[in-house]
Amino acid sequence: MKITDLQTYVVAERAKHMGRVPWVFVRIDTDEGISGWGEAGCRANGVAGSVAQALDVLRTELIGRPAIDIEHIWHNIYHRYTYFGSRGFGTAIAAGVDIALWDIAGKATGRPIYDLLGGRFRPTVPLYSNVWFDESCTSPETYAAAAKEYLVGLNHSACKLDPFREMRQYHSVAHNGQISQAGEQAGYDIVAAVREVVGPQHEILIDAHGHYDVPTAIRLANNLYEQSNIGWFEEPVASESMEGLRAVREHTAAPICVGERLFTRYDFVPVLQNRLADYIMPDTIWTGGITEMRKIASMAEVYDIPLAPHVVPGGPLELIAAAHAMITIPNFYRLEHAHHLIATHNEMLTEPYVIENGELLLNGKPGLGYEMDEDWLAAHAIEPHEAVR
Repeated sequence: MKITDLQTYVVAERAKHMGRVPWVFVRIDTDEGISGWGEAGCRANGVAGSVAQALDVLRTELIGRPAIDIEHIWHNIYHRYTYFGSRGFGTAIAAGVDIALWDIAGKATGRPIYDLLGGRFRPTVPLYSNVWFDESCTSPETYAAAAKEYLVGLNHSACKLDPFREMRQYHSVAHNGQISQAGEQAGYDIVAAVREVVGPQHEILIDAHGHYDVPTAIRLANNLYEQSNIGWFEEPVASESMEGLRAVREHTAAPICVGERLFTRYDFVPVLQNRLADYIMPDTIWTGGITEMRKIASMAEVYDIPLAPHVVPGGPLELIAAAHAMITIPNFYRLEHAHHLIATHNEMLTEPYVIENGELLLNGKPGLGYEMDEDWLAAHAIEPHEAVR
């Protein structure tokens, strides 16, 4: 079975709390009439066009290749960008092709992808909820109300938030790594209000977005752990700073989670070898797809470190692909998802995915088990270089 075509779809849709979100999807066709769907990484503002163009260039190189050569094709894409940035740009492109080829392999054998990866280690995929709050959440009281509706009301047992609203403007802007006393206290109050609503057993995870310098990160993590028993403090310092991470790790009582902005197994080596985190959170479409995610998971298993893959604000195929990989491994903790993306995700699919009691239920159909709605993709297409988010 050989590849006959590759098509890219650059789309965007406005999602509650997230603005207008871009996605790049990939469809690979074969000479046996089997097609597979994948999703590529394109999170930064204006990057979707570059990712789509790179995929279009790959099209002629992939035509005629055996669709089952997943590993070899992954490495060819990765090494193609060795002088430009294989870790990040190259892996974001590789992910779209990789997931689509796994989808084809599953459909060709009549099995879900998780069966090709060794079968299920668990029947469902436990989730933690992110983006269960929206623009109306500006105070402890409004966060508490949202927690009651989305977390308690829908039977979730774990959630994530960044309560330090003052710092949101610095998600992708240079900053000195510090926060005002008022902004710090406001964050503590928000987490305390959520804790009161969800109860002592619910896991509250904190995303620091790499905003802080070392002393600030240590103070915030320790205070939140002492006051509200947080489950982890995520990305305490800039992802490039392994020595900063080490310092925080050595002086923090709260568990640490990192990996959203680490792109391959190579990037995770120092984190694992030096025990710099309690959890790691690789992103399926930033690391290169199912192939690389499984390798990272195997490395982490050696160190008894659990995975909790980053997903938000990915599209439905990232969530589903990550679920196929995570349902097969022993060292899995939870998979991220966003309440405010569920409806949009399911509009994109010909069959909706199902979440019950905070767990994702894969449908067991061949491949990914889900198909993209091409009418929806056509209706929401954007110019490749249109800037969104």
